[in-house]
Amino acid sequence: MNKIGSDTVFAGSVPELYDTHMVPLIFEPYAQDLARRVVALKPARVLETAAGTGVVTRALARALPAGTELIATDLNQAMLDRAAAIGTQQPVHWQQADAMQLPFDAASFDVVVCQFGVMFFPDRAHGFREARRVLRPGGTFLFNAWDRIEENEFADVVTNALATVFPADPPRFMARTPHGYSDRAQIAADLAAAGFTAAPNIETIAARSRADSPSVPAIAYCQGTPLRGEIQARAGATLAEATAICASAIAARFGNGAVDTKIQAHVISIAA
Repeated sequence: MNKIGSDTVFAGSVPELYDTHMVPLIFEPYAQDLARRVVALKPARVLETAAGTGVVTRALARALPAGTELIATDLNQAMLDRAAAIGTQQPVHWQQADAMQLPFDAASFDVVVCQFGVMFFPDRAHGFREARRVLRPGGTFLFNAWDRIEENEFADVVTNALATVFPADPPRFMARTPHGYSDRAQIAADLAAAGFTAAPNIETIAARSRADSPSVPAIAYCQGTPLRGEIQARAGATLAEATAICASAIAARFGNGAVDTKIQAHVISIAA
């Protein structure tokens, strides 16, 4: 059923649910981390790829000095529309663009930053090559990628719960794509294949994911990501039923009240 092609589709009600549920649940801590790292580089011109609904963009717009040029791009126009509607503290140029074929001149940015987007690249070395192409000599490519699904407890519980609902064809979006690019050696090899000659700096950073109730992460994962399409494409349970089963599984693991679990990701920086 739904495989790689649909993993990059964020449409319909997904952008809003993604922004209201997934962003505060798992993306905010790492967005603040990336923004701090970008600011420390003192760039004049920054390109963000796979900006989604703008969590990193907003953090950058708050933290970068006035006058820094910030261009935020994403493959999905619906995600950018949501980001632009929320707004930022200083001007941002929003532009639909494919990270596989960036519509920008060579050597035109000081920093290229990408939050949890490289896992969706159909050809990571090619995507990295595009980032290197648009970076000025000495510029920095800065990105992050989720660690193994077992190190990210909500995602793991949801994936395992759905396997009990659809045992003949378990939805594997979370394991396949968001958590499918966790091998540090592979990341380094792909950067080298893209033409980066420096050694990457790779840090593995744990954080906490918190929600007021088990239903919040269940809705976030089941309805605010492309996992939604995988659930809806299968017989045996409705989207609402599958979401409720995931909420019950989260409650069984972490309790019925406020929930607090581990998330973990790699943060990678490399000089052009």
